[in-house]
Amino acid sequence: MPDPWDLAEIAETAKKALLQAEELGTGAPQIGTEVLKSISLGSGSEDSAKLLAEFNSEIKNCTLCRLHEGRNKLVFGVGNPDADVMFVGEGPGRDEDLKGEPFVGRAGQLLDKILAAIGFDRSIVYIANIVKCRPPQNRDPQPDEMTTCMPYLFRQIEIIQPKLICCLGRISAQALLQTTQQLGKLRGQFHDFRGIKLLVTYHPAALLRFQQYKRPTWEDVQMLRAEYDWMIGK
Repeated sequence: MPDPWDLAEIAETAKKALLQAEELGTGAPQIGTEVLKSISLGSGSEDSAKLLAEFNSEIKNCTLCRLHEGRNKLVFGVGNPDADVMFVGEGPGRDEDLKGEPFVGRAGQLLDKILAAIGFDRSIVYIANIVKCRPPQNRDPQPDEMTTCMPYLFRQIEIIQPKLICCLGRISAQALLQTTQQLGKLRGQFHDFRGIKLLVTYHPAALLRFQQYKRPTWEDVQMLRAEYDWMIGK
């Protein structure tokens, strides 16, 4: 049985799904065939900023799942295309949907403060989500929506090639680690995601509601910064 988290397998599955939808004339994907060519391995010699921009352009009108129905803007990602550290949330909210950028509302402002506290900012890291379109009423993304959209995130990870990934919240952590374990058991340690070290912490939106999560989040991001410093030889 193929590894369900093998990036090559995921990329090939995404290609087949998109091509099949086009052949059947379902009208599901409004995506050009160039995106099908771009979802592949081995493009590390190309400029990552250019690859991300091209990929964003190709998927911006995606209609592969129901989330596109209420979308204003697809929320692709933001930050350094060659980032060593990548943050992954669950999905856009109202502010993000309007602006087309992840983490721009109150939770995003708090994330910026957290980044600044450990010496990072949006120009140094890269920020993306499990799903690119806003779930209605800010509900959790459904399993089929995540399954449909996550190949886009995997392609971003493939292009950026981060050394560290930080999952913000339970949804992104469980999706990337393919687990049902609760966040409290996942945080405070590094996990392996296809050879990339992955850390789990609370979503900034949770910190706005529950003060008791602030201290463990601070401990987590200090771990992240220490690991980053060790990796770059500081």
